[in-house]
Parts: sequence; structure tokens; C-alpha cells
Amino acid sequence: RCMPAGSLAARSGHLEPFPFLGNHFSWVDSANRPDTDFPIRNLPFGVFRSGPTCAIGVAIGDRILDLGRAAQAGLLDGLSPDTVRACSAPALNPLMSLGREHWLPLRQRLSELLRAGGGHQAAVEPLLVRMDEVAMVAPANIGDYTDFYASIHHAANVGRLFRPDNPLLPNYKYVPIGYHGRASSIVVSGMAVRRPSGQTRDAGADAPVFGPTRSLDYELEVGFFAGPGNELGHPIPIAEAEAHIFGLCLLNDWSARDIQSWEYQPLGPFLAKSFATTISPWIVTMDALAPFRAPAFQRPGGDPEPLPYLSSAEDRERGGIDLTLEVYVASRQMRESGLQPARLSRGNLRNLYWTLAQLLTHHASNGCNLQPGDLLASGTVSGPLPEERGCLLELTQRGAEPIHLPTGEIRKFLEDGDEVILRGYCERDGFTRIGFGECRGIVAG
Repeated sequence: RCMPAGSLAARSGHLEPFPFLGNHFSWVDSANRPDTDFPIRNLPFGVFRSGPTCAIGVAIGDRILDLGRAAQAGLLDGLSPDTVRACSAPALNPLMSLGREHWLPLRQRLSELLRAGGGHQAAVEPLLVRMDEVAMVAPANIGDYTDFYASIHHAANVGRLFRPDNPLLPNYKYVPIGYHGRASSIVVSGMAVRRPSGQTRDAGADAPVFGPTRSLDYELEVGFFAGPGNELGHPIPIAEAEAHIFGLCLLNDWSARDIQSWEYQPLGPFLAKSFATTISPWIVTMDALAPFRAPAFQRPGGDPEPLPYLSSAEDRERGGIDLTLEVYVASRQMRESGLQPARLSRGNLRNLYWTLAQLLTHHASNGCNLQPGDLLASGTVSGPLPEERGCLLELTQRGAEPIHLPTGEIRKFLEDGDEVILRGYCERDGFTRIGFGECRGIVAG
């Protein structure tokens, strides 16, 4: 169900912004390791398959707590009936639709169940499954997918490759740029991605040809899922935007650059991007990210201020997220030689020119109705330094400066057998590190 845009924010505004800052140790030993992505202060949501059925789970260390079985065992008693029913669904859409006044008590209860010394281990331990014994599936039924272009460093880097004298188009600093992607081709981490075919035209050629892309690329992005939606024709004010965000994941927007350069004018991305988008399986909630919030991107002097519908004091103060993002690659030869994946770049989500709240607000500003489980993405996240470039198009300068792998192989773009791995994590003094897991995909010919 979709809640009226104004009601959720009014209620959620009174909830504690930094929940669960007490005992941060779990009786699940693996959740207390310093290198874990999933300590008790994270508790991300996902959906896993064990046998013929799918179930909602929460990651804790290297285990998953089955929320459907927890509900059956009465461990969620005391929560609202809607919350308990949503935890027994085969996808997260019903839970996403409920809003933070339901999400926060659920996280509080899960924290109590998994906290060391809470007295619940005997009842909860039989409901845990090993991550390596189940398959993760799409966390939600994704009805719509929109990809933005929110990193000004990425936009400028790419613009300089194609328009050296005018890298940024005049609308970039006024309006969040995005396009409507293909929801049906979104896949979960671990699934192979087949090299797409399409039309390309080489420089100097009279006509295009059809065939496999020779310029396959990844894009380092962050996705975020819509929670409660808005009614058609009713915009979402920026002050209420984050109440409509359920949580974040990692996202690889695979791109065929040679197809893209031929087809993108005059309308924009199409077949060069619709063949596959990979997401990580775990959704990290906004409450888990609360300790790692940061000011919004500091616009350089002379840049225009956002138009009033995209501006709020709170978003300026806390609209950013201090999230480190990394890209690794492992060629087939590297894996056969037992070599570890090589890191290609490291950036940070703080480098987005537009905040997540601004992206969501702009999306709904014309009355477009977002629905629970809709996926929005940041666009490639790049920073000002060369080592912060979030795709091969930037890293190799359109192939002019190939990268060198530990085996001596060189890459202008991805080859068959290459595996791309995205990782993300938040760190801050005085707070437990939390991570996003991995977003993996191998290129199949």
C-alpha cells in the first residue's frame, strides 16, 4: 500500500536518529569480527532461497536470521500485525511499504534478539542459516528502475573526453539528470553477464555494423530502494524525501560504450545499458547509516544554489553519506593463477553533486508515483583524483591509457572471463564499521 506523502514524515520525525548505540556485541561470534560487513549495528535486509521457497532474512556476521520463521516462533510478537505479516512475505515490498515507524521497532527487536547477554540465543540460534548454504535472490519485486548522473566529477571527466571545450552541459548544475532503466534485466550479485550485441560505427566508417560490443564497461554506483510511495500527481517535498527511502545497495550499471556512443543521441541511453544491471543482495537501512551521515557536497563558489524545491537546511547539513566504494577486477588468468582481485579504484559517495533526497524529490516533483521496491541509482560515483574514477571509460581515458593487471594483461575495457567486484563500507571513529557485502559479476562471451 502507498501512504500519503505527508503523514509518514510527521510521525518519523520524533524517532531517535541514532538507535541501538548500546551493547554492540552479538552472541553470533562472526558478527564481532573487525572485518565483518554485518555486525549487529548493521542488520541489513535481503531475500534468500533455501529449497523451493524464498524468505526474508537479516544478515548477522556470516549467518542469516530467517524472519518468517522468527515470526512463526512468536519472536516478533509485540510488533504491529502489519510488520509481522510483512516479515513472512517472499519479498521485501510489503515491509518497504510500511514506513519507518514500522522499520525502526523491527530493527530494535532484531537487535534485542541478537545482542549478547539478551537471553534469546537458545530460541533464535535454530533460526539462523549459513550464508554459504543458501542462494540470494532479488530483495524486492522491482517495478521501475531509474538511473541518475549525480556525480559531477564523472560528468566532467566523461564530458572532457567527448566535448573538451564544454564538458558540462548547461543544465547539469540546475537539474538532476536521469533516465528510465530496464527493471527486468536487474540481476543479483553472482550472476554472469552476457556480452551484448548492438549497432556500432567506427570512426570514419560510412555505416554502422551489428555485433558484440568491444567496449564493455562497469559503472560503480549506489542504488536505493523506495519505501512508502506517493500518490500519482502528488510530489514528495524534500523535507519528507528520506522517509521514502528504505535503504541502499551497491549497483553495477554495465555499459557498452561503443553501442552507447552511436545510439545515445538524441534521446539518451537505451540498448547500451538495458542488457544487465547487477545489485548486491543486502539492503543497508538509512537507520544503520545514521552515524555516517555527512554534509551535502560543497558546491564551488559561483555554482547556482539548488532551486527551492530541491533545497532544505537539513539536507545541506546531513544529506551526504560517508560511504567508501571500491572496484576490483579478476581476470580468468588471475583466478587460475590464484591471484587476488586487483583494486582499480576507491571513491566515496560524498562526492555526489546531488543528494539522494534531491534525486528522489526531483523524480516525484512532476507527480510521478514512486512505489515500494522501485530502484533508483546514483550514476557512476567518481571523485576528483584519478584513482577515484568509477568506470573504465574514465580510468583508461576511453582506452588511450590501458590499465595493467598483475598477470601482465592490459585492459582498455572488459574481456570475457573478467570478474568485476564492487565493495562498500562505512567507518567512523567511535562507531562500529558496517559494510554492504559484495556486488559481483563475471563477463560471459
